[in-house]
Amino acid sequence: MKAKDLKSKLREMSEEELSVKERDLREDYFKLKFQHGVGQLENTGRLSQVRKDISRVKTARNAKKTA
Repeated sequence: MKAKDLKSKLREMSEEELSVKERDLREDYFKLKFQHGVGQLENTGRLSQVRKDISRVKTARNAKKTA
C-alpha cells in the first residue's frame, strides 16, 4: 500500500482501530525480525516498510489525541 493511501485511511480510523492496527503491525514486525534472524526472509525491505507504517499509525494516534 502506498504511503498516501495509508495516511488517508489512517485519518478516517478511530483511536481503537488505530490501536488494533498498531498491534497487528507490531506482531508482523516481530515475525519478520524472527524470519530475518533465522535467514528465511527474502524481502528485507519489508522490515523498514513495516517500521515506517508503525510510525505512521503512532503519528495518526497522537494527532487524534491532540485534536
